[in-house]
Amino acid sequence: MATPWRRAKRLKYADPEAGTLQHKEFPNEGLLSVISQYVAGGEAAVLSVKGYSMRPFLEHLRDKVELSPFTELQVGDAVLAEISPGHYVLHRIIVREDHQLTLKGDGNLQGVEHCTIDDVRGVVTKYIRPGGHVLMADDPKLKRKIKLWGKLPTFVRRVCLFIYRQTI
Repeated sequence: MATPWRRAKRLKYADPEAGTLQHKEFPNEGLLSVISQYVAGGEAAVLSVKGYSMRPFLEHLRDKVELSPFTELQVGDAVLAEISPGHYVLHRIIVREDHQLTLKGDGNLQGVEHCTIDDVRGVVTKYIRPGGHVLMADDPKLKRKIKLWGKLPTFVRRVCLFIYRQTI
């Protein structure tokens, strides 16, 4: 149970159309290209997460993210990138060398994607949990957890992900 002062600090995401829209799924390549255009135009866009590659920080069809335009990208940022024409991933930057980026999902034990800064369509600025609870991407506590997760040996991450899958 959160203490009263912690409860007051929590951010809530108020969806203005909550309850009025039905859940619909669209093919990634079409939807994500439209979202990319909105973000490129300076707008923020909220996107439901599909897939398991960002576990344990983002869960398939449970969480949403807010994508925003970016001015600076850093190692540790979660980004939406078009790694090949029509193929998008929402993964974290693990290496940056000038304009070259290496991306990897938090839940991926191996395998990375390579792209350039020009391929990045937006950066995650908010993690939106069920019930509207919002985690800001620049929250120091969240950043420490993400950094620690990335430093864990592959075997430890594999065991943690196995336990996580059994408990959700």
